[in-house]
Amino acid sequence: MRLSPEQVAIIRQAAAESFGPEARVWLFGSRVDDSKRGGDIDLYIESPQPSADALDQQLKFWSLLQRRLGEQRIDIVIRAADSTPQAIHQIARRTGIPLT
Repeated sequence: MRLSPEQVAIIRQAAAESFGPEARVWLFGSRVDDSKRGGDIDLYIESPQPSADALDQQLKFWSLLQRRLGEQRIDIVIRAADSTPQAIHQIARRTGIPLT
């Protein structure tokens, strides 16, 4: 995994502040593979909150990460508590590394 322990802690804290302490976070995509270089940070979030709140929470999360990690390319995929699972959700869970 190509994130430092400090970056992981920042992501965990920002997720808890944005989605609540029960939110679960996975890192997926190229940053999971230590043999690759570069790439954006792909994060999958399972939120205990309803989808009506998802956009505001996602914007808060992204903003916190940008301030705390510095300017980074970050992709965020969210599955709200009341949403139907999509293929990307299954792929992110299957190939990703849990951060929380």
